[in-house]
Amino acid sequence: MTVSSMASGKPYYLSLSLYRAIWRWHFFAGLLVIPFMLNLAITGSLYLFKDEIDNTVFAYRNVVQPRGESLAPSLLTDNAKAAVPGSKVLRYQSPGTPTQSAKVTVGTPDGNVLVFVDPYSGAVLGKVGEKEEFSWVVKKIHSLEYFGLAFNRIVEAVGGLALVLVITGFYLWWPRKQTGGVVTVRGTPDKRVFWRDLHAVTGAGAGALIFFLAISGMPWSGYWGDKLNTTLSGYGLGYPAQLWDNVPVSKLQTKQVLGNSGWTVENAPVPVSTPGGTPVGLDRIVASAAAAGMTPGFEISLPSGKKGVYTAAVFPDDIAKQRTIHFDQYSANPLVDLKFSDYGAGAKAIEFGIGVHQGQYWGLANQLAMLATCLAIILASVSAVIMWWKRRPSGRLGVPPMPQQKSVFAVFTLVILVFGIAFPLTGFAILGMLILDQLITRIPSPLQRVFS
Repeated sequence: MTVSSMASGKPYYLSLSLYRAIWRWHFFAGLLVIPFMLNLAITGSLYLFKDEIDNTVFAYRNVVQPRGESLAPSLLTDNAKAAVPGSKVLRYQSPGTPTQSAKVTVGTPDGNVLVFVDPYSGAVLGKVGEKEEFSWVVKKIHSLEYFGLAFNRIVEAVGGLALVLVITGFYLWWPRKQTGGVVTVRGTPDKRVFWRDLHAVTGAGAGALIFFLAISGMPWSGYWGDKLNTTLSGYGLGYPAQLWDNVPVSKLQTKQVLGNSGWTVENAPVPVSTPGGTPVGLDRIVASAAAAGMTPGFEISLPSGKKGVYTAAVFPDDIAKQRTIHFDQYSANPLVDLKFSDYGAGAKAIEFGIGVHQGQYWGLANQLAMLATCLAIILASVSAVIMWWKRRPSGRLGVPPMPQQKSVFAVFTLVILVFGIAFPLTGFAILGMLILDQLITRIPSPLQRVFS
């Protein structure tokens, strides 16, 4: 934006001040989130194609040749247990297709191990530590949970700041009588204007999808997402708590017994069995789950203790087929049978968003759309760094100037803080930026020159 592009007089100063305030906040938010956005985009791109990677790079343990009838699940779990001496079977996952292996999770004093078993021969195809399996590692690095709770909270704050970047970026990009940098890129790579336009055009073109990725990823965040889950269920918009009204429950949550519990039911309580007689065994439960119409590829957690239950769950690409059933371990009777159709409106909307976010809903088209968005994030981030590097004065950060009308900056800051209240960890990050900005601009120090 240039002075000549605006009208003269008071409206000009207000418009310029608003532009500077938004530019300054866009700069600060970008400065904080670029490294994390790059991580999210790169790991997200990999996770979109986790099934394809499993079936090619790790085909030796995931892909089998169909031949005859599958062996009993109990035999497969016995073989898996024998492959890891001293282990205990925790979960069994049935093959999703005739060409997929069965997966058995066993527990050891050193952590859980995932064992891949040929369902036709019973041969163990491979084993890997649960926390070393490719998709698990990519997912945990994506959320930074791999490095601990504190880093996971940072990603949650970054998600909210990404929303700020999209909104402020659209304002900065919006055409103001100019044509360059709106849908075309001017100059050559050796010029700053080239990178400025590339950043603006990329961000504007993919902005809506970037906003979608950020907002649809927030439910998985550790703090905000957990609070949202509890709130929706409390208002009848999450999982239907009434299904548990006449069922005795344990202190366990579904996410504590399953490898993949899904977002809606992760905090739902696990029922208890009524002790009596002889446990029916895994084979009976697998048959009951299949007879109930569960989509192949369902996971079953084995009971822990005399009051434990078998929990069968499946979360396929078709979210309408999500289902969780808790079976009494003595009678095989379903204690709770939760289908997608039972979810509240809020949970259905969020599960839809998560499905699209992970590229599960419309097959390859969905995957490619999300991949293109991830690549746009990478391009926008890299171009932002190059643009800033070419613009900044030597030895300085090159922070955009404070607005001439301080009232505009104050009002805009208030709006941003209100937005931050909706996402508390983002709000704390914004508050920290605001305090630092005010301290540096008001208190004389060497940092004033660096931040100029």
